[in-house]
Amino acid sequence: MTTTSGDASNIPTRTVRDRSKEVPTPPTFSDAFEHRAFLKFRLAQAYRIFAKYGYDEGIAGHITVRDPVRPDCYWVNPWGVHFKLIQPDLLLLVDHEGKIQDKESGPIRFLNRSAYMIHSAIHEARPDVLCAAHSHTTYGKAFGTLGVPLDPITQDSCAFYEDHALLNDFRGVVDDREEGLAIATALGSKKAAILQNHGLLVASGSIESTVYFFISLEKCCQVQMIADQAAASRGQRPRIIDPESAALTYKLVGSELAGWFGGIPEFRLLEHNEGNRFEYTPAGKEKL
Repeated sequence: MTTTSGDASNIPTRTVRDRSKEVPTPPTFSDAFEHRAFLKFRLAQAYRIFAKYGYDEGIAGHITVRDPVRPDCYWVNPWGVHFKLIQPDLLLLVDHEGKIQDKESGPIRFLNRSAYMIHSAIHEARPDVLCAAHSHTTYGKAFGTLGVPLDPITQDSCAFYEDHALLNDFRGVVDDREEGLAIATALGSKKAAILQNHGLLVASGSIESTVYFFISLEKCCQVQMIADQAAASRGQRPRIIDPESAALTYKLVGSELAGWFGGIPEFRLLEHNEGNRFEYTPAGKEKL
């Protein structure tokens, strides 16, 4: 909801009501090992949610989360295991040099080199990013071939208004550090990127918001193409939301808190269907 106020020149301006106190807030942890266990549980859930939506593409695609015990490392899926089968004890702990940490990692020690190249660059460049996701989704790939950013044509697409980037230089499979750095550079301080001829990337401050904004970005790519085609059949262009309204809407639907809260239903539905919720037993803490 917006309210109208006047400035010194009596020109009406629109402001956004603070709704942060109207929604729950993310959990906090005093024990870094409990936090690690929770993030591993959540990350495995995120992979299974991606599987539900068909965001897997063979052995391609990856989601990472920064480790709270060792912030110079991140957790990622073992290469070649279907997203639907990912569980916390399968995850790999990897440092920014691409080395799998023996003591903490799961038994399947295959690391996707592209995952390492992309995610290590992002986690190094963006200390504010807890979780990053990349996959070769159907509509993200299709829209990415156009080499253009999303237009603010719906309320949902306003979540990415001036907060998504376009990498319009495809050089093949990401197999070296320079390619990973190019993606991290293109992303900059934004939360999402459309990788031309490649797929989608989302990076944010929580697993929940990354999952939510990734799902939303994929749908926005789909809607953009449907709207463009429908408008073209009438000799028109889709109606663009004006910059002020787009910016105001972004403040409500594009924030980190909005993304976290928006993602919560996906995780609760998964827990309901699987009958499995996070539980932590502090016994047997790992040594730093």
